[in-house]
Amino acid sequence: MNAARVAINDALQVKKDEKVLIITNPEEEVSEISQALYRASNDAGAKTVLVYQDIKNQLSFAEDCVIGAIGAAPDVLISMSHDKLGKDFMAITEPFEYEGKSINNTFHYLLKSKQTRSFWSPSTTIDMFTNMVPIDYARLKKEALWVKEIFDKAASIRVTAPGGTDITFGVQARKGMLDDGDFSRPGAGGNLPAGETFISPEVGSSEGVIVFDGSISSYNGIILIEEPIRVEYRNGFAVSVTGGKEAEELLKTITLAEENAIAYEKEGKIPAGAGEAYKKNARSLGELGIGLNPAATITGNMLGDEKVYKTCHFAIGSNYDDDAEALIHLDGLVLKPTTLAIMEDGKEVVITKDGKLNI
Repeated sequence: MNAARVAINDALQVKKDEKVLIITNPEEEVSEISQALYRASNDAGAKTVLVYQDIKNQLSFAEDCVIGAIGAAPDVLISMSHDKLGKDFMAITEPFEYEGKSINNTFHYLLKSKQTRSFWSPSTTIDMFTNMVPIDYARLKKEALWVKEIFDKAASIRVTAPGGTDITFGVQARKGMLDDGDFSRPGAGGNLPAGETFISPEVGSSEGVIVFDGSISSYNGIILIEEPIRVEYRNGFAVSVTGGKEAEELLKTITLAEENAIAYEKEGKIPAGAGEAYKKNARSLGELGIGLNPAATITGNMLGDEKVYKTCHFAIGSNYDDDAEALIHLDGLVLKPTTLAIMEDGKEVVITKDGKLNI
């Protein structure tokens, strides 16, 4: 309840008579957290609705009734899922248009158009929620903003790490995004537990190698990596995935996303003509994030793992700028990264050195 009150009163700043929608699954831990959030929201005077659906994964679709509830545009949206909320069939087949971009999820559209505020907590546990939500948010905001301001000025970013990572990509037309735990303004949203600054690489710009050596997402859940996974990027897309059994599992997930992209187009689950693009983007580089939550540890739960200090994470698949849609977004950790922002004039700014913030 303490963490739930922090989430409702501090992160979201829920007010009397606001409409709050919480979506969860009938799984013990996320259900218990959701009920605590429900009570905390009601205590704040909100009009709160708690909705259950079956557990969804990377390739699942949310129930129509859930999408309908989201479409009612509540003031606050909370997704407390055991795995994923699920894709939005209606918005994928008939996307929203906003500021010249196509948006294939009602949840995302409401955030982009600043009609709601939100947080989402895929795969969270009671232990994570209890320990990683009540943190020093003033410190987090300061560090997250510092990273974002460097991201915003950069022309490109290079990341190297002791495990063998050495990759460069463009960010000239991109802006950094904050997950600093402040979701009090319309359009604000992120994870709870919070704790990262992230950016979407320019599509087609990634060159080099990522060696994942922490943990990584897959279709069957999160993998704690024993034998590092080497992913080579050329012209912005992964051309090889090598390593041991972990690499095989990752490649299996990417291949499944590619195959399903074509199948879903035939079944009318994604727009006609979009199958090949979704297939191609399953190998795109969708995100670089810098972990900033001081209470986070690597446990094999990506919601917490990607927030760990002295790590960064990359995502294979779709990005957050809505110009490389894919059926997957697979986060994976790199330990002790050195992150350089390269400015237009060639000047290099060190963001992290061997994982440590250079603030």
